[in-house]
Order: sequence, then C-alpha cells, then structure tokens
Amino acid sequence: MKIMILGAGKMGSFFADLLSGDHDVAVYDHNPEKLKFTFGVRRFASLDEIDEFAPQLLINAATVRYTLDAFAQALPHLPENCIISDIASVKTGLPEFYATCGHPFVSTHPMFGPTFASLSNLSNENAIIIAEGDHLGKVFFRDIYTRLGLHIEEYTFVKHDETIAYSLSIPFASTLVFGSIMQHQDAPGTTFKRHLAIAHGLMSEDDYLLSEILFNPNTPSQLERIGRRLEELRSIVECRDTDAMRAFLASVRSNLR
Repeated sequence: MKIMILGAGKMGSFFADLLSGDHDVAVYDHNPEKLKFTFGVRRFASLDEIDEFAPQLLINAATVRYTLDAFAQALPHLPENCIISDIASVKTGLPEFYATCGHPFVSTHPMFGPTFASLSNLSNENAIIIAEGDHLGKVFFRDIYTRLGLHIEEYTFVKHDETIAYSLSIPFASTLVFGSIMQHQDAPGTTFKRHLAIAHGLMSEDDYLLSEILFNPNTPSQLERIGRRLEELRSIVECRDTDAMRAFLASVRSNLR
C-alpha cells in the first residue's frame, strides 16, 4: 500500500518506521530539517510531490494544533479514493471536517504518547479506534495496533471525548495543581520524586495540546469531582477524624482495584 504521512515528529517518525517494511511510505514535513531523521521512506519537501505518489492512505501526524490545517493543505493533492486518517488525541472539529471532506476516513487515538510510553515496548498501552470511520481503514489500524500488542477499544467520537476527559483531564489537572504549589526540596522522598518526574514530563508537552485536552467540554464536571473530594479530604484532616480517614482510604483502595 502507498502510505503518505504528514509530519516527521515523534509519532510521524514512529509510524514511518513501523510501516516502511511492508508498505511504500512517504513522509512530508513543512520543516525539511526533520526529514533528515527519517530513513527507509520517501522524503517529500513539497506537497506537490504527493500528486505523483498517489497515496492510498494518508496518516496525519501533525501536532494537534495543525491537524486540520495539514488536512486542508494535503487534500488537493490526494486521489479521490484515498483514505485519510488522524491519530490526534484531541478530536475537536474532526467529525465536522470528515463529514464534508469527500474522502473515506478513519480516526484513531494511539494512547502511548512519546513523553511517557516506551515506543519499543507497548504491550501495556491502549488505542482507541473511532467507530464512525471507514471499515477498511479501521481494519488496517486494528491490525497495526494488534501487532503492537495494544489493548484496543472502539468508541464513537462522543464516547472518545468523554473517555479522554476522564483519563487525561483528571491526571493533567492534578499534576498541574501539584506543580503550581511546587517548592524546591533538597531531600525529596521517593513519592515526591515520582510526582515531580510526571510533572516535568507533562510540562514538556505543547501548551496548545494541554489546553485543548483540558478545554474538552466534559472536563469541568471532572474538575468538580476533584474539588469535592479534595474538600472532603481537607475537612477530614482538619478535624483529625480517624474513622472518616479510614473510610476515605478504603474507598480509594476500592477504586484502584
């Protein structure tokens, strides 16, 4: 299969390496310097080169801020039957775009961002395939993710956004609050250092990505849940209520099973 990848960042390069052994893969990035680190694939310096390549599948691996812009630039160069796809963690605007783009599409979310996951060992990681996508496109990505050993779920666009509000917004918000009250520690404990490492990893992400994930319409209700539980914990600590603390810890342990 002829596969066109937009973006030669960490995820674009990962998919290029993954697919180049079995497919004819080309990579385009608006910054030619990034293409120096892609091997075993065609390297395009201009979008016009896509015309002659005539891909059967396009994977948009541009950063989430530029996902829609990258699609808009590439569409005039694609054959009518080319399946277009994204791997974005934020799907804002994509359902509306796909509804009018005139191409079959498939949308997935490989939930192994390069900040925290080891791309050489993904057996404990997950991926979401959007249900509304093209059947053949979904089969293609399901096969890829299965070979990587990922756990795969199929959600609608709406279910995806609800899930991401829970699985990303809660840890993101908690880590941001932790970082916002950070004070230097000369002798940090193990738990503190682990939290600190997570905070550093999170803050290495693009500001736009962090904002868009937290701007998910489902996030405010999750933040309210955090606020209620934090207020409950504060009250227990202030009152030094041993029985209430035991009950609170028991409920946490039950949730973590």
